[in-house]
Amino acid sequence: MKDIGHCPTQCSKINGLLSRVGDRWSILVIISLASRDVMRFNELKRHLGITQRMLSRTLRELERDGLVLRTAYATVPPTVEYRLTDLGRSFGRAAEVMGEWAVENVAAVDQARAAFDAKEVEKA
Repeated sequence: MKDIGHCPTQCSKINGLLSRVGDRWSILVIISLASRDVMRFNELKRHLGITQRMLSRTLRELERDGLVLRTAYATVPPTVEYRLTDLGRSFGRAAEVMGEWAVENVAAVDQARAAFDAKEVEKA
């Protein structure tokens, strides 16, 4: 792992970036775009089961961070497509690994949570 340098400065920047790209919807949008290359807004919305407001907000923040490219076409109705930038694709590889880990381990995590919760009930 790389040295992060002077931690008070660098840790703050890293924390801000990770909280942005590490939130639930950002990860799912990035994984979706990584697997399909280009997706339209409503296609992403249906695929993820996300509200329009949350998807708009997430895509706008990912675009601001340079991870997503938005392309609008002057059609009626307007067509808007989203794709990952080179930076987004590089993050997408890491996000896909995290997604695969989650799929492979969701049952084990559920079991661990149930065991923990059962112990907490016994303590009460």
